[in-house]
Amino acid sequence: MAAWIDAEQVLNLLAPGQRVYVGGSSNEPQSLLDAIEEAPACAHEVTFVQQPLAVNRRDLSGIHRTALQETFFMTPALMAGYQHGGVHFIPMQMRTIFDYLRDTRMDVALLGAARDAEGNIRYGPNVDYLEAALTAARCKVVEVSDAYLAPLGAPRVDEQQIDFLVSTSTPALEYPLARPDETAVSIGRHIASLIADGDCLQTGIGSVPSAMLEALREKNDLGFHGGLIDDSVMALVQNGNINGSRKSLDRGQHITGMALGSKALLNWLAETASVSFRSANYTHEFSVIRDLAQFISINSAMEVDLFGQVNAEMTGGRQISGTGGSVDFMRAARAAKGGRSVVAMSATAKGGRLSRIVAKVEVATALRSDVDLVVTEFGVADIRNMPVAERMRRLIAIAHPDFRDELEEAALRLSNSNTIDTR
Repeated sequence: MAAWIDAEQVLNLLAPGQRVYVGGSSNEPQSLLDAIEEAPACAHEVTFVQQPLAVNRRDLSGIHRTALQETFFMTPALMAGYQHGGVHFIPMQMRTIFDYLRDTRMDVALLGAARDAEGNIRYGPNVDYLEAALTAARCKVVEVSDAYLAPLGAPRVDEQQIDFLVSTSTPALEYPLARPDETAVSIGRHIASLIADGDCLQTGIGSVPSAMLEALREKNDLGFHGGLIDDSVMALVQNGNINGSRKSLDRGQHITGMALGSKALLNWLAETASVSFRSANYTHEFSVIRDLAQFISINSAMEVDLFGQVNAEMTGGRQISGTGGSVDFMRAARAAKGGRSVVAMSATAKGGRLSRIVAKVEVATALRSDVDLVVTEFGVADIRNMPVAERMRRLIAIAHPDFRDELEEAALRLSNSNTIDTR
């Protein structure tokens, strides 16, 4: 049975050479990390393992000069530590990360939870690697906050499985709702035109997904199965557009690994049992997703090249995010009956000075065989089952007009034959 302790007592659980898993994104155990930062000597030669998002503002390698942080996703807070060698970035897809965390040595796991409206302690609002951490860690510590209500569809904390509980008043981390600009609205409308009644969606977060979801208010019986849920998805559930009634798995349920959004979203999740929180071995599992008929994977990119390869993580030689779970969804979507893999982005960056359709991507997050459709504000390039020359033609057609001539020249060079006219 778990014992209740103070946050300061957690310091005694850390020792040199240990690997410590730390919950990330919207379920970071903030009070436990505050206590560790206030006594940095306890982090001597400790390796912290965390996949953060932009809402997480700590570089755990900075707690002590000998501490390290292992991560699978880069954020602005980690850039300095990465340059100095304290942050170790591992490129890995989310489904594989789950297995890696489950099977590697983990001495301590620091997790977050809260009570639901009935007083039950539940994890959340992020459980992406929860089951892996619970399996791997020798010692498990759960921070239980009284500052918010846990999602009703999140898994309950089994006190027989936990070593220590810590009472805190840490508020859940919130993420501001993106406000789509004119370009995002245009892209969103193009994506919405690809979606039919009864489709099951997976989306990311940001202005383009927000605009796309806003454009779906005339669709019916949509399903949802993804890595995260935000305010825009909530709005479609409340409006009745997403109800999961035609899903071939988890009918009537909206499957997610985490919630990332406003306080209103958290309040809604506290009373909505139809949103079911599952770890990445379910949300990102190929064998699960391929059985979801009409599964539509919608993800963003930094750039797409003329072969259809996708870079979603690097720019100017800098690692700015991670491989994430997009490829897990892309490949499963292609295997699902009626499934489609969609990549969406604006046609330009840097105020129009750079094209996002490029001759060759800086790094390939997704292969050319992973993508079905690419969308910009200039239209949709359906590259499914297309030979290379036709792929190039279709991708150039959705590039910004200012860059099409140079892309046509690049396509001729890449084709290694002047007999292929890509115009």
